Amino acid sequence: MSDGFNQVTLFGNLGADPELRMSAKGAMMKMRLATERSWRNKDTNEREKRTEWHSLTMFGPRAEAVAKLLHKGSRIMVTGHLVTSNYDKDGQKHYRTEIVVDDLCFASGPSNGAFAQSTPALRLDSSELPF
Repeated sequence: MSDGFNQVTLFGNLGADPELRMSAKGAMMKMRLATERSWRNKDTNEREKRTEWHSLTMFGPRAEAVAKLLHKGSRIMVTGHLVTSNYDKDGQKHYRTEIVVDDLCFASGPSNGAFAQSTPALRLDSSELPF
């Protein structure tokens, strides 16, 4: 019996420059990624679309290196896992789900939502970094 599988793969554009924070434990980078889904409305036959925003976190030396290369509008593909945390605010429990990034690919090309039209991606994983 499997213990489960927690993996997310997203392709989209950064909504803002990444935020890099340094602490005694190392680097932590926060990012907001926009992904888009489109479909044709059955009733009106018009194309509709919806943008979803995802909170991403990346840790360690890789986060520090990648933060120098990313900026608002960067097209990236990430693979990671979901982490949900909770906190109390004004007596109510709130939940936050984010993606902890395990792997990141840089992509270029038009940001018109056409993944197939992007140029080959530069893949960045821990085995290729000198640290």
